Amino acid sequence: MIYAVVLAGGNGTRLWPRSRSHSPKHLLPLLRPDATMLQETVTRVLPAIPPERVYIVTNKNHAGEVREQLPQVPSDNILEEPLRRNSGPAVGYAAAHVHKRDQDGIMLVLPADHVILREEEFRAAVHAAAQVARDGYLVTLGITPGYPDTGYGYMELGADMDDANGYAVRRVVRFTEKPDLRTVAEYLQSGRYVWNSGMFIWRAATILDEMRSHMPGLYRSLAELEPSLATPEEADAVAQAWRRLEDQSIDYGVLEKSDQVVTLPVDIGWSDVGDWATLSEYSNTDDEGNTISGDAMVFDSHNTFVHSSGRLVTAIGLEDMIVVDTGDAVLVCPKSRAQEVRRVVDRLKQEGRHSHM
Repeated sequence: MIYAVVLAGGNGTRLWPRSRSHSPKHLLPLLRPDATMLQETVTRVLPAIPPERVYIVTNKNHAGEVREQLPQVPSDNILEEPLRRNSGPAVGYAAAHVHKRDQDGIMLVLPADHVILREEEFRAAVHAAAQVARDGYLVTLGITPGYPDTGYGYMELGADMDDANGYAVRRVVRFTEKPDLRTVAEYLQSGRYVWNSGMFIWRAATILDEMRSHMPGLYRSLAELEPSLATPEEADAVAQAWRRLEDQSIDYGVLEKSDQVVTLPVDIGWSDVGDWATLSEYSNTDDEGNTISGDAMVFDSHNTFVHSSGRLVTAIGLEDMIVVDTGDAVLVCPKSRAQEVRRVVDRLKQEGRHSHM
């Protein structure tokens, strides 16, 4: 059986000042007024995976809000991390739960804050990937690049394998994390690279075996943790284990080292909505290409994103700009520099201004 594992531990720093440590991107209704990004992610898988086989891995500080937003998911399936330790420990924690419950269980690992427009195509690709994963492969969903973007990770395609339900399956030769623009242009021209979507399909047993080889410290901690899973002792055992763990992504910890990684290149209308410029592309616009939300007025402006969380915001004569007002903070920047918003968060952290982070 397939189990959905939704990773809901990020901060979404490039969507500051709306996305904060206390109210991160995935808990916000950024694209639809009636659903947060986390809710949209779970709703997307429910036609194929029942809520009792959905797990959410989140920071313990957000667990209460996650349970409120997802009442259909069993409370015990909300796995609470006491400390942020990146995606490696989060995936391992969920894998240990799935494996204890179902030794043949297959995990669909999803970030909580991505957009997928072609949902039926996505679910069909997941079922095809699950077939490949049953043979012991670590399967990724690769996205054909539509434009040069330095904010994504790239995977180089290798040899063809047997198709799965009509989907091509390719070996992954190497990963490159956020290359520079010149390198990205070369990648796109070659036609041998796809974006790493951060969506993975594998058997829980397979990823645990790979962790034993490539992340032995994490594997030992998970093995020690296993007897306490789904018992009253779990929270204390996790708290002790997490203090010892390294901050490491699943990509760096396992995928870049394993020779069992393959990808299904797919076209599913995917985006990680990583910054304000990307968010504006998925938002409703007026005749001049402006996106306006909240109490805002825009005059003689084009292709501009303006959001207000309370007070009146007005703009005149703006072109390709972002203006976000949350009441206690204001962001103004060109769309072309939207990925640099994380610099603001870095400065706030340096200055100890935690109320604004």
